[in-house]
This record gives sequence, C-alpha cells and structure tokens, in this order.
Amino acid sequence: MTREQYILATQQNNLPRTENAQLYPVGIYGWRKRCLYFFVLLLLVTMIVNLAMTIWILKVMNFTVDGMGNLRVTKKGIRLEGISEFLLPLYVKEIHSRKDSPLVLQSDRNVTVNARNHMGQLTGQLTVGTEGAVFGHSVETPHIRAEPSQDLRLESPTRSLIMEAPRGVQVSAAAGDFKATCRKELHLQSTEGEIFLNADTIRLGNLPTGSSSSSPPSSSSSRQTVYELCVCPNGKLYLSPAGVGSTCQASSNICLWS
Repeated sequence: MTREQYILATQQNNLPRTENAQLYPVGIYGWRKRCLYFFVLLLLVTMIVNLAMTIWILKVMNFTVDGMGNLRVTKKGIRLEGISEFLLPLYVKEIHSRKDSPLVLQSDRNVTVNARNHMGQLTGQLTVGTEGAVFGHSVETPHIRAEPSQDLRLESPTRSLIMEAPRGVQVSAAAGDFKATCRKELHLQSTEGEIFLNADTIRLGNLPTGSSSSSPPSSSSSRQTVYELCVCPNGKLYLSPAGVGSTCQASSNICLWS
C-alpha cells in the first residue's frame, strides 16, 4: 500500500457517520430568551428616562457654560442675580450689588456678618435683628440714618458710646427731637474750641437751688420766681435767688457738696 492510499484510508475511517450523529440546538430559547429581552427592554427604558430627567434638570436649573441659575462664574468672581437662598454659612471676600440696585439680605431670624483675621479670630461682628443693628466692635461709616418716619437710636447698654471724627461729628434731627440720655455722666468736651448752643429756648431742668446760710428763710423766698444761673469752679451749675447784684457768691455753699 502506497503512502497516499494509507492516508486516504485513514481519513475515511476518522470521518463521523452522519446517520448516527446527534444535533444539539445552539442559542437561548424559551423563558430564558423572554427574560433576556425583558431586561434589555427595561435597561433601554431606564436609559431613556435618565436622559430625559438630565435634560429637564439642565433646563430647569439653567445650566450654561458660565454657571447655573442666577449664579455666574466670571473672571472677577461669582455673580448672583435675583433672589438666592443660602442654607449654610457663606464665606466671601466682598459683596456688592449692581450699580443703582439695592442689596437685600433677608432671614427669618437674625442676620449675622462676622469678620475674622488670618488666624480665624473674630475681629468684628454685625447682627441685625428685630431691635436693630448690633455691632460687636467699632464701626466706621460716613452716614447713619433711620428709615423714614422711624426713630434713630444709638445705644450701648453695658459700655460707653463714643463718637469721634477728625473733622467733627454732626448730629441733626430735621423733623424731630434730639435726645441724649445716660445713667451716670454725660460729658461734652472740646479740647481746642468751644461748645456752642444755639436755640430759641435753652432749658436746664432739675438744677439745685443755692441759698445763703446766713440769711434766715422768709416767706418771700418761697415766692421767688427769678433766679441767677451760677457755676461752681468744677463746672457744676446751680440757681441762686436773683437780687440787685450777683448772689452767686452768697449761695456758693452748694459747691462744697458737689
């Protein structure tokens, strides 16, 4: 047997017989196929819903390449237009409104603005509540005024209230009264000038009345209606019954008790 005949006989013996071979189906059939189609359809619906929700959120929130909603990111910082609500603390370097537009900070309770140094220590505080504005430290401002038809009150409940300026301090009430009250002492001091009171009527109430210790009291003193205004060396004012001449010296014993 030649080599070619041996190879041909071997190949014929190795060939499978088609009459005895069994055919096996390849693929997914039955309930497995239906489940696969169902999951593919569910995934497709989920993707479509997510895409629609994403487009809706982008449209509602007004997302753009410059920001979102009323928020715009510029080269100079962040710009907010309209009404914005902050639920957590806001840390900024500068807040200002547009030209000729007011800046409104509104809260259901108090509005507190804190100023801190590089170490985080509190250096200044502004609190706005129902009673007005409360400042924790000194305040520098060119003008303080109240709303129309409202009273303006500057008050320091436990400390002193000092107003000073290099070129003077002007306090005016164009349509009302000006009142300064304190619990202990009220000082009006001028180091290089004078204190000038200019009014149609100047009233000094509750001034003590001095009397001469040598002169006996008489019934005429109770009917005294004209008094002389006198001043002690320490600056205390008192009244003395008016006479032909000055009676301040005769009633100066009141200065001993001041």
